[in-house]
Amino acid sequence: MTEEAARIKLLKLSGWGRYPVCEAEVYRPESLGELSEIVARTDSHVLARGAGRAYGDAALCERRAGRVIDLTRLNRMLGFDAGSGVLRCEAGVTLAEIIDTFLPRGFFLPVTPGTKWVTVGGSIAADVHGKNHHRDSSLSAHVTAIELMIASGELKRCSREENSDLFWATVGGMGLTGVIVEAEVRLVSIESAYIDCQTLRAANADAAFEAIEAGDPNYRYSVAWIDCATTGAGLGRSVITQGNFAHKDQLDAKRKQQPLALTPGLRAWLPFDLPRFVLSRLTIRGFNSALFAAHKRAARGLSGYDSFFYPLDAIRSWHRMYGRRGFVQYQCVWPMGESRAGLIETVEAIARAGRGSFLTVLKKFGPQEGVLSFPMPGYTLTLDFPVDEGLFDFLDGLDTMVLKRGGRVYLAKDARMKPHTMQAMYPNLRQWLETKASIDPKALFSSSLSRRLEIC
Repeated sequence: MTEEAARIKLLKLSGWGRYPVCEAEVYRPESLGELSEIVARTDSHVLARGAGRAYGDAALCERRAGRVIDLTRLNRMLGFDAGSGVLRCEAGVTLAEIIDTFLPRGFFLPVTPGTKWVTVGGSIAADVHGKNHHRDSSLSAHVTAIELMIASGELKRCSREENSDLFWATVGGMGLTGVIVEAEVRLVSIESAYIDCQTLRAANADAAFEAIEAGDPNYRYSVAWIDCATTGAGLGRSVITQGNFAHKDQLDAKRKQQPLALTPGLRAWLPFDLPRFVLSRLTIRGFNSALFAAHKRAARGLSGYDSFFYPLDAIRSWHRMYGRRGFVQYQCVWPMGESRAGLIETVEAIARAGRGSFLTVLKKFGPQEGVLSFPMPGYTLTLDFPVDEGLFDFLDGLDTMVLKRGGRVYLAKDARMKPHTMQAMYPNLRQWLETKASIDPKALFSSSLSRRLEIC
């Protein structure tokens, strides 16, 4: 057995949705030199992978097509400037590690998705967004520079000023321009680990949009849970949560003693796959009704950062609730003028199809840069669907409705979109392909997603 073969492990891989699953040959380099050797000497496709929390096939490369490079060992923090808040770190560092290290020092992530168990490299590749996109855009707005290993094994420093075309093709580029090995990210200063938040109910979609818009001037973070099981006059009824990091003078005497203490909650564990009957339409309707009923009146108070930003992280392996066949998380966005009609059309289609989602989340997006970045000014809806017969045909129908309104679907969540649909949804794709071809003419960097979508 050669030394190279000894470093490869044959593993079953999937995204967080557990669909699809593939057999992959996986490298796990422990140094930059080893990574460079792997990239420069490979004779097949390769793809970098972080924590594996993209939902579909974005971080997969099946054995017959190439190999996966696991970057989780390249996870050192390399430098921090407290004056500017800029952290320099390797791509395998997780958001959880950043929080654990810097929150006690008065710094937090400028943008965070709904889980902290993702890597910096993966977050940049997906150009993740959070509850504050309407104010602060996506993560790329706070990345000052990246070190990218291209197909030759050479490192290129990319920023808005240096190799800017490659920078903008890489943020949101799903790992297809090269391997992000280091990044500089500007953290934000905070006075406490608590969120001053308010929660209120909206009786229908119109009331939900009005409440979100009214809260915009006052709240940096905003999210709405939508009841997708109710139609008629209550269609789009919601529970809306908005908040800001609390200042120290807003805390009670006990919290003021340690305003920046880490406040993670207890973590439960789902040790087995739930049976299919748990996901019935009746169960989903009951869950939605109970959740709406639990928020009868508006409330204002302090929440720990962990429960505010990462409620699902409280349940380890929560994805097992969807059973062994896995699930698809579907996230779309509509332009501002189409968002209300798009939401209503989507919820009505779900009801007609007899489907439902435990997780249905609505957020507002603001301005966005990036060639393949997902957000656009408007509203985004996220839903979970267990994989079953007829699901993909149904989602193809949703794609058609989203596309006709000028919207698009998030590649980091996708597991089944058709090539022509994706190509129509992302009008800057040609520009991105030209940049990729200039530094990766043989399409060394390729994924299950990119081959399914016929882009590389």
